[in-house]
Amino acid sequence: MSTRPPAYLADDPETALKYAVQRIRGFDRVQVIEGFIEPLSPAWDHESTIAKVRERLAPKVNALGCMAGSGDLDLPGTPNWFVPDLAIVPRELAKDAGALLPDQTLLIVEVTSDSNGDTDRVVKPRRYAEYGAPLYLLVDRQQRACTLYSAPGNLGYTKADGPHPFGTPLSLPEPFDLELDTSEF
Repeated sequence: MSTRPPAYLADDPETALKYAVQRIRGFDRVQVIEGFIEPLSPAWDHESTIAKVRERLAPKVNALGCMAGSGDLDLPGTPNWFVPDLAIVPRELAKDAGALLPDQTLLIVEVTSDSNGDTDRVVKPRRYAEYGAPLYLLVDRQQRACTLYSAPGNLGYTKADGPHPFGTPLSLPEPFDLELDTSEF
């Protein structure tokens, strides 16, 4: 008689997909974009841009009692499991969380790559807004511009500040209340 591992019983395809994505071997991180599994393997120039954003925000993030990271964001009711390039979240929420919801963030930052620019420009802002992420910063390396989206709604963000060419300071509203230097992006 052979022994089989216990079966995972999913109540629905969304749960099964998100469970499986968190257990894919061979990739450190994967996300699900509109039902398609996307392995993440950012290049160093991409990571460098994220590091610059993180460094500029660090003093304010610490003062707010938050942390900056790229933890998982679940979008319940959809086949989406996002891994943002950077999200600012309250420390106490991240402490024991496997995944958070977009409305639990203070700011989400996505930096475009040649392979996923349209996802960051079109799909993610619509979905982040739908799930109540208050601020979404798009750092578009192909267009060499930054856009800050705010006032989320069911059909997307209702306010966009930009695109501003790299080098133009970008005002981040409360709770950040700072000018983001984009000159080295």
